[in-house]
Amino acid sequence: MSNYEIVYILNPVLSEKQIEDVMKKIKTLLTSKKGKVVNHENWGLKTLSYPIENKNSGFYNLIEFTAEGDIISDFEVELRRDESIMRYLIVRLDKDALDWAEKRRKRVKAKEKTK
Repeated sequence: MSNYEIVYILNPVLSEKQIEDVMKKIKTLLTSKKGKVVNHENWGLKTLSYPIENKNSGFYNLIEFTAEGDIISDFEVELRRDESIMRYLIVRLDKDALDWAEKRRKRVKAKEKTK
């Protein structure tokens, strides 16, 4: 099992329910292929550096997961089929990236506690 991270941008015209449905669909795809979701972060609506599909903003999300390498290509096909996902990037995490991801998770949890 390898550690991966996906950042994806959702269409800004989606309702909150539609955004939740896409997030559930992605998590379900991962777990159905024997992957395990480690962490999920919703970064919210952000302005894009350049227009994508004539949109200037999008909802950013990050998911850390563990999975076998052979499921990634099937997972990418499903992501390409979903019209609400404008862009995505999947990266395999090495040991340094895993350390950094752990620090980021702790920092996010500490921020949530202070709210």
